[in-house]
Amino acid sequence: MRRFQLLRKFPFFWSQRAGAQDGETRLLIPKGESDDGPTTGASVYQGTETRESDRPVEAEGEKERPPGGAADAPASLPRTPPNTLGDYILKLVLLTCNLVFTAFGLALLGLGLWGLVNKESFAQERIGQIGTDPMLLFVLLGLLLSLLCVTGCVGALRENYCLLRIFSVMVLTMVAAQVLAAILAYSLQDKIVGVLRSGMLMAMVRYQDDLDMRFITDEIQTGLQCCGADNYRDWEVNVYFNCSAPGMQACGVPASCCLDPLENGTVWNSQCGFRAQELGEFTAQSVIFLGGCLGAMARWIEQHNGLIGTVAVALLLVQILVLFVTTRLMDKIHWHRAVSQHYAQASRT
Repeated sequence: MRRFQLLRKFPFFWSQRAGAQDGETRLLIPKGESDDGPTTGASVYQGTETRESDRPVEAEGEKERPPGGAADAPASLPRTPPNTLGDYILKLVLLTCNLVFTAFGLALLGLGLWGLVNKESFAQERIGQIGTDPMLLFVLLGLLLSLLCVTGCVGALRENYCLLRIFSVMVLTMVAAQVLAAILAYSLQDKIVGVLRSGMLMAMVRYQDDLDMRFITDEIQTGLQCCGADNYRDWEVNVYFNCSAPGMQACGVPASCCLDPLENGTVWNSQCGFRAQELGEFTAQSVIFLGGCLGAMARWIEQHNGLIGTVAVALLLVQILVLFVTTRLMDKIHWHRAVSQHYAQASRT
């Protein structure tokens, strides 16, 4: 039986599959002859003929593919439409937001540098104390904000995927930090009040020694119409306004605590708060503000909580919009890059 099986595989001339080799489905047709033309004995055995079922079935996509090596985009690529008017509008929104925040960052940077130069903080004898200067905070915030927004602008204009990726990560970090800060501020209100009280008392202690602390304290007391942290007697923590001090300012308060610190409406009267701590509350209320600044801050926040919430939500939405536009632009860049690589590979083949 094994011999008969071997003989069946032997290619006799009367075999119907004499023109095909084992494991192949295509007939050995000489190059240069058409499929419709007659076959010669040099290519196939005599007595065989080409059948339609033996011809290879070409893929439908290969029949429709134009000559020249050009190929359509692969099916794995996302079918993203070309740039539309909406895409250009989103790109314009991204550039506008970045330019606005860049201007704001440069303004903060300029304000901080102006404050440092005006106070001669870069002088050799004061350079060691520059780390505690409040103006340094404006410089750092302005510098970081400007660099971040410039990165976004350049990435959008040049359509640089790497710059846009860095920009989107930083914006996402800022959004997450702001949301976390809002949650912590709402849940830790008592501790925040304690921190503010400690900071206010520290500013009052350094009132005469630090011009920045003096300026901030005077602006808070004048703007909120308050005096001290909890009340006007808190100024006793200052060595100059303490009632045991030997100077003229003993048992007094700064002029920013006075109801009318301007003499004749033009000249700043720095002595209007002298000996104010010795007065009773009934008498002192006609000269200075009695309430502390912490209570005044709480009342101001309660009166303007709607405006504060609206501004905070608007800023958060703008950042989310910028993040969305950046992500959309990154997807476009990635898609076009993938299509270009595919066409380049197809043209080489």
